[in-house]
Amino acid sequence: MLRRLTLGLAAALLPLAGVAVAAPADAAPTVVTVHYSASGITHYSAEVVQAVKNWDTRLKNVQLVAGGSATITLHETNGGGSYTTTDGHGHGQIYIDRQQVAQGFDPTRILTHEFGHNLGLADDYSGPCSEVMSGHGPGTACKNAIPSAAEVAEADANFANGFTPALAQHTVR
Repeated sequence: MLRRLTLGLAAALLPLAGVAVAAPADAAPTVVTVHYSASGITHYSAEVVQAVKNWDTRLKNVQLVAGGSATITLHETNGGGSYTTTDGHGHGQIYIDRQQVAQGFDPTRILTHEFGHNLGLADDYSGPCSEVMSGHGPGTACKNAIPSAAEVAEADANFANGFTPALAQHTVR
C-alpha cells in the first residue's frame, strides 16, 4: 500500500516540478471539433446533414458540428462547378453548384467530397466510385457518398495532432 501511495504521489507531483508524465498508450485521442455553417444553403440542407453524418460516423479524431464559431461555411452557386477554398485543415468555404446537381451529379456526394477537402484530402478523379474524392470522375451514375476506409484514415491522420490555426487557403474542385 505504501508503494502505491508513493507512486501515486510521485505521479501527482512530477508535473508540478516540470516533469512530463506520459499518458497511457491506450488513451483515447482528443477529438477535434470543427464547426461549420450551412446558412448559405437553401436547397440542400438535408444533403449537408447527410454529408456530415457520412464523415462523423467514421472519423475518430475529428467531429463536424453545425454552428459555433464556424471555420467552414457553405454556399450555393448557379454555374461554375462545385468547389472548396480551404487550407485543408478545417478552414474553408464550400460552394455547391445547382447546375451541376441539375446535370445529375448527386448533391450528397458533392458535399461529402467538398468536406473531404476541408479534412485535408486531395482530388483523385481517376479513382473509383467507391472513393468520394474521385469526385465527378466516375460520372453522374455514381451516387456513392460514403468515404472509403482509406479516406477516413487519411482524414483522421490529418487531425491526429489537433486543430491548427488557419493556413494559406487554396481552391480545389
